[in-house]
Amino acid sequence: MVEASRAEAGCVEYGYAEDLFDAGLIHVKERWTDQAALDRHFASSHIAEWRAAWPGLGIGDRDLQVYEVGAPRAT
Repeated sequence: MVEASRAEAGCVEYGYAEDLFDAGLIHVKERWTDQAALDRHFASSHIAEWRAAWPGLGIGDRDLQVYEVGAPRAT
């Protein structure tokens, strides 16, 4: 699923990481070129298959938040 997502048009970054201080908490970081690319991603067959597999993997709650940000700048 990750490889398929990373191969999608408009995917800039796509990664998963387990929280170091909260075992079992997974953070997902995604960057897309625009909302249309994200919408296509959410509608893709590999995402539907992934979501259908959640119960068998013990995946429970989900807290999805989308942020719009500007260009990065040096600090």
